[in-house]
Amino acid sequence: MANETAEQTAAPEPFGFQNIIGESPVLREAVRLAQQVAGARRTTVLLIGETGTGKELFARGIHYASPAADDPFVAINCAAIPDSLLESELFGHERGAFTGALAVHRGCFEQAQGGTLFLDEVGEMSPTVQAKLLRVLQEREYQRLGGTRPMKTDVRIVAATNKNLERAMSRGDFREDLYYRLHVFEIRLPALRERRQDIVPMAEAFLEEVGSAVGRKAAGISSEAMEALLAYDWPGNVRELRNALERATILCDGGLITLEHLPFSVGRSNGRGKQNGAAGRPMLSAGEGFPADAVKLKDVERDLIMRALHEAGNNRSRAARLLGITRSQLYTKLQRHNIEA
Repeated sequence: MANETAEQTAAPEPFGFQNIIGESPVLREAVRLAQQVAGARRTTVLLIGETGTGKELFARGIHYASPAADDPFVAINCAAIPDSLLESELFGHERGAFTGALAVHRGCFEQAQGGTLFLDEVGEMSPTVQAKLLRVLQEREYQRLGGTRPMKTDVRIVAATNKNLERAMSRGDFREDLYYRLHVFEIRLPALRERRQDIVPMAEAFLEEVGSAVGRKAAGISSEAMEALLAYDWPGNVRELRNALERATILCDGGLITLEHLPFSVGRSNGRGKQNGAAGRPMLSAGEGFPADAVKLKDVERDLIMRALHEAGNNRSRAARLLGITRSQLYTKLQRHNIEA
């Protein structure tokens, strides 16, 4: 029975690798490794990456590309459950095992039988639970709390962490023997700042998804706002990008997403000297003199169009969205500036 801390999913369609957006080499390499290990039904996988890099999406992709795709996928966040309850959530308990145990509880291992158990934030486990998890990995059996009957398990473990487990081992916070049991097949998920070329297609996909969810789609993203998205370092990675676009979609109310609709941290600076996300070109402040060298508006517009076409890979619809104009308006400007895409 699924609950707030353990989630069981039976429908494979929405969770394939096709839902992982991006063509950057570092991302495609992670996907390639995940696809390779998916067929090895019992092989334990360790996903390593910063928060928000899509570790659960990869875990689901591995499960639904495996021979166990029709069996359960159960996810549990080890950091979200108090130590006193985590053991019961994982292994279950018998009625009367402790105060408040009024009925038999099937733990995650039992719920995931034959399928995949995703242990998110595995580095947050207490030493006691680490020891019991190690025994399950070694012996392929466990007992419910308060139980006496050993229960066999046939579950693939996919574990994930944003912590440096080797450093945690050196401090004595993580068991070395458990680490090597989990570290059978490691996949490192890249941070979003390592694959900036994926931000544009991801932003477009999120706008479609978020627009449907909130009931009104944004008209697009202005070129300035898109440059801010590309310049920002995204410490929260893909999750932060989606959240920023959800907020912006609500604020723009069906219009164009501009800098003012982005969260303050995204819109102002990425810590590397770029201001307002505008590709390193500081905005003129009130009272500041105009540049001494002559600037022609038509040259600035032509330059922006050329940059948008380059960024969009010559896709005129995408370039128009980057510029915050319609496709027909873009065609008019292409003719005006004598630009051949």
